[in-house]
Amino acid sequence: MAPTQTKSNPMAKPLKWMLIFVGVILFIVLILGIAVRFFVGAVNFPTGGGEFDPSIVGQRIVVPDGFSIGLYARDISSARVLRFSRTGDLLVAIPGSGTVEVLERDADNDGKADGRRTLIGGLNGPNGLDFFEDWLYIAEADAIGRIAFDHESGTVTGEFERLVTGLPGGGNHWKKTLRFGDDGLMYVTMGSSCNVCLEEDERRAAMVRYQPDGSGEEIIARGLRNSAGFDWSPRDGALYATDNGRDMLGDDFPSCELNKIEAGKHYGWPFANGNKIPDPDFGEGKDELIEASVAPVFEFRPHNAPLGIEFVRGNKFPEEYQGAAIVALHGSWNRSDKDGYKVVSLHWDDQGRITERDFVSGFLIDDEVVGRPAEVAEGPDGAIYISDDYAGVIYRVAYGESQKVEIPVVANVAETRFDARTTLSGLAAEDRDLLLEQGSKLYRQFQCVSCHADSRQALKTLENLGEKYDLQSLSAYLRRPNPPMPTFPFNDQQRRGLAAYLIDKYPGKSQ
Repeated sequence: MAPTQTKSNPMAKPLKWMLIFVGVILFIVLILGIAVRFFVGAVNFPTGGGEFDPSIVGQRIVVPDGFSIGLYARDISSARVLRFSRTGDLLVAIPGSGTVEVLERDADNDGKADGRRTLIGGLNGPNGLDFFEDWLYIAEADAIGRIAFDHESGTVTGEFERLVTGLPGGGNHWKKTLRFGDDGLMYVTMGSSCNVCLEEDERRAAMVRYQPDGSGEEIIARGLRNSAGFDWSPRDGALYATDNGRDMLGDDFPSCELNKIEAGKHYGWPFANGNKIPDPDFGEGKDELIEASVAPVFEFRPHNAPLGIEFVRGNKFPEEYQGAAIVALHGSWNRSDKDGYKVVSLHWDDQGRITERDFVSGFLIDDEVVGRPAEVAEGPDGAIYISDDYAGVIYRVAYGESQKVEIPVVANVAETRFDARTTLSGLAAEDRDLLLEQGSKLYRQFQCVSCHADSRQALKTLENLGEKYDLQSLSAYLRRPNPPMPTFPFNDQQRRGLAAYLIDKYPGKSQ
């Protein structure tokens, strides 16, 4: 008897592949939905390049009773770390332009810088600044160097000498912060390359110490995800560092931190968050390490992004502020509702408990942002100076004096304006057409307009780019954009092409 043969269904195979195809499509939609939630949805938060309105100082910005706030300088795009020379010149690190600027000392005591000039350029993402002896030290994205500095004239001499090279650069937190301690040693913090991960280079997410000549590299603290600011307390000499908690765990977790740094300690990341709470991605099986880690001495609200910190050492402020820490909260970028965007003061009581008070607020009202404090510095006049890398201004907060709110007229401080026609007409026709074609493809491929087109978003629109950038400056920005704009995998030619296309597409109001 012949074996029974089963008839095959001619529709089974196509149906099988159709179900697989539908499954793949649904999976892709799910992944895109997550990406939109975390990346596109999150870009409703300002990242720099805000249009500054001086009227906000009088109408919105609030300081404690007895204090006043004024504009020390404006039109300083992406101003970050501040450091005063011994004679009162204010140095400003501008990572995006690769320069360190000088705001000349206020010799006429009108509360405004008397001039502005570029001190040194051609640097790779300068951020950390400090003086030691007669040297100005600068921390770049991948190196630490120094140059001779004359405090009387506010000028540099000789060549910039890189003492430490090959530092880990790139990634999420590439900026380096640098300060010298009273021990004459150089302290540098290097942020993590990611939101949460295991780092290949142990110097990331850590504080590293060097001799002044760059030798003797020593990691003194680990587990610091992004400690963008640190300072020594005049009360007890202890070293305190701000730290930004990780993202993507919801609006209200984890907290950002203030850590008391002690040599040899681990501060939790990426295994723990806040007060030794195991991380859902990397905490499993790390119980012993988490238990041995050091909890923060103070917790800021989640996603407030504390950056610069400076302890009050002068005697111009009321007694309750003497020895307090002034901290710049850069503000959230990945919360459903914005939070932070202010400057706070931290006060220690006799038992070591810390309380937080608003010091400068009003940058965020009804979900509208007009400023992002990045760094604070105490001036020789006892005032606190605040850099705002969104509005591009330096504020001055003083006690017991009135300050005029008018726009400061500072020599050479006017914003650079470019002419898109001149920028592009300087290219050979064939080169220009090639760049525009390449840039157009990248613009469409990465859907640039989806994140910038809506003027209601807090993220800056692309209008008038041709007046604000030339090819060189816009290409440099695309190489290291401000978060949350991602760093795209472009080479130099592609960045130049996209820059040319953006300048051509958004030339300016008058063109």
